[in-house]
Amino acid sequence: MDSITQAALGAAIGGTVLGRRLGRKAVVVGAFLGTLPDMDVVIDYGDAVANVSQHRGFSHSLFVLAGLAIALALLSTRLAPARDISLRRWGLFFGLILLTHPLLDALTTYGTQLWWPLDVRPVAWPIVFIIDPIYSLPLLVGVGMALVTGRAQRAPSWGLALSCAYLVFALGAKQLVEARIEPVLAEQGLQQAPRLVQPTPFNTLLWRVTVADGAYHHEALVGVFDGDRDPVLETYTRGADLEQTALDSARGRRLDWFAGPFLRYETRQLDGRDTLVATDLRLGFPGFHPFAFTLATRQEGDWQAVETSEQVSSSSRNNHDALVRLGSRIISPEPSLCTSDFVPRHWLISTSGRC
Repeated sequence: MDSITQAALGAAIGGTVLGRRLGRKAVVVGAFLGTLPDMDVVIDYGDAVANVSQHRGFSHSLFVLAGLAIALALLSTRLAPARDISLRRWGLFFGLILLTHPLLDALTTYGTQLWWPLDVRPVAWPIVFIIDPIYSLPLLVGVGMALVTGRAQRAPSWGLALSCAYLVFALGAKQLVEARIEPVLAEQGLQQAPRLVQPTPFNTLLWRVTVADGAYHHEALVGVFDGDRDPVLETYTRGADLEQTALDSARGRRLDWFAGPFLRYETRQLDGRDTLVATDLRLGFPGFHPFAFTLATRQEGDWQAVETSEQVSSSSRNNHDALVRLGSRIISPEPSLCTSDFVPRHWLISTSGRC
């Protein structure tokens, strides 16, 4: 999630656990510690692929943060003026604030390395978009009331309860969407294909389904309010003929570890040269994928891995128009909206019906 939301979550937990004893201090300390893991963004690894795949790494590890929480609890027991607060209470305070940060991040699409330094893929159980005002607002209101009134427990605890209830709603919405898309995938023989079901920007009412299928990937939009309308599956090229070339480079293998099968490969003309670009299909929206990276350039007919990967812009055309149409589609399947409305037409192979 965004850093403001993470700070609000930490502040709300701080107020809930120790607000009665520490007042505003519990909220302020909670806000600082709640956003602390995101400080890894200031680290420049000197390469675009490294920067994006190392983010949410060591600083989001449950092992690292649990160790930090224990250390802070022990120090507070010895050094903090509030001698009546037990080690257990300090441990609950620091542990919940620090550990909920990566756990909340894991509920988004990006991927969080919860088990660093173990060599496992980042964890992602997406039920909320990376910025969701409905989730964040109760936390911010609760924290704001605590800071204004000085009553630092009740309002943050209510904000925390409402935000947790929203996550439960999001989980239910996702299960509904998965039930609706399952018959469509079964009809196409895609029941076992890797799939990603995630909310579209800023809401949990309209969901995007992405299915990886060898040389192709499929996209569908499924809304909570779609009723009996069958989801429409659109099929795109994935540039699989370039996949092995990408995997021949260390950065290509790193991206494959980071994004799994949800990568699209293409050749672009950049600086007058044929350049192999890999796009992470998970993040953003078709036509508005923010994470695309150079992996190799073609020289005298042969591909050569780039010395330093760069992030390149997506093929998006009109962000405002896309958001307006998405907003309309959230509450009704009419007017129709296709994921292919915002991408180059030659990417689309087929569609299972009218979007």
